[in-house]
Amino acid sequence: MDSFTVEQILEDNVPEPQIKQVKRVLYGRELEPLDLPPLDKGLQCELKGYKIGGAKPEELRAPRVIRIAVIQHGLVVPTSEPIRVQRDEIHKKVTKYTEHAAKCGANIVCMQELWTMPMAFCTREKYPWTDFAEDAITGPTTTLMIKIAQKHGIVIVSSILERDSDNCDIIWNTTVVINSDGRVLGKQRKNHIPRNGDFNESTYYMEGNLGHPVFDTTFAKIGVVTCYGRHHPLNWLMYGLNGAEIVFNPSAITAESFETLWGIEARCAAISNSYYTCAINRVGTEVYPREFSSGDHKPAHKELGEFFGSSYITAPDGTRTPGLNRTGDGILVSEIDLNLCRQIRDLWNFPMTRRLDLYSKRLTEAADPSFKPHIVGK
Repeated sequence: MDSFTVEQILEDNVPEPQIKQVKRVLYGRELEPLDLPPLDKGLQCELKGYKIGGAKPEELRAPRVIRIAVIQHGLVVPTSEPIRVQRDEIHKKVTKYTEHAAKCGANIVCMQELWTMPMAFCTREKYPWTDFAEDAITGPTTTLMIKIAQKHGIVIVSSILERDSDNCDIIWNTTVVINSDGRVLGKQRKNHIPRNGDFNESTYYMEGNLGHPVFDTTFAKIGVVTCYGRHHPLNWLMYGLNGAEIVFNPSAITAESFETLWGIEARCAAISNSYYTCAINRVGTEVYPREFSSGDHKPAHKELGEFFGSSYITAPDGTRTPGLNRTGDGILVSEIDLNLCRQIRDLWNFPMTRRLDLYSKRLTEAADPSFKPHIVGK
């Protein structure tokens, strides 16, 4: 049962007359499947595609229809293999997935968080894991992605472990945005770093210092909320204020920690900010060479937990795609009309009614160490 997604369980157990109503309430409008070219022989990967729709014809604006794709995957070789072997094998696999997404008509492709490596920060060992860090502009991963972007004319959103060679070799959790002509438009660094359970990321890197940049790509204005940042509504809000039409959420989270929140947070962000969101998670249980403890009185172990995939895409009206599977590699393609962002803002008036003036002064005060809560007592 653990290998089944919620969608699969519903499909298998809810009678046909009721399943449409259940899906309408849980997931929004019924989506039309996309007719996609089959995967090349030998590629072990799920492929799903949906036309999200929902946008109305306008008299003065032409439709802005594009396709976006997200890729979830697991490791290729054991974490005990040399770093270069681990990275290169992932490069080979994900290159094939990215090129197939381009074949499916995708204009923008995003991978999961730190897609070139295991999430080994739970071990608290600096070596060999920091050897995965690379220059965000000239490193091997960005160099590879630039070639693919140029070859297919696609935008690539690539999350890597960055080694900032211009600033004392400091390490960052960084997403690089590469435009369709192969130019690196810029990068975003993870704004919120977890300090719970085995997510010992602050042992390796700190909170990002680049704010909430929105990248004006060939096809759309896009932002990036990296993994743990999805728990913070203001993080999502800032990208809306900066004009994002799509916000990607490359992630690496385990079932025990956050699966109950997974289908809610990115979807809520799409609704409250009137943009598209794409939530991407990795798959598999990663086993590390040496045991580590979790500070929970349980025995030492070599696994972080089960990464459960289930990547999905949400429209500004809250309609979402079914998720990819929980256990294996997958490519999810969605055809969207960016005009829906403004149409939903016009329909629901969330930007007009959000009252930034009401909150901005109090938020500034709350950041002061002398802040006192406004509590009215007896």
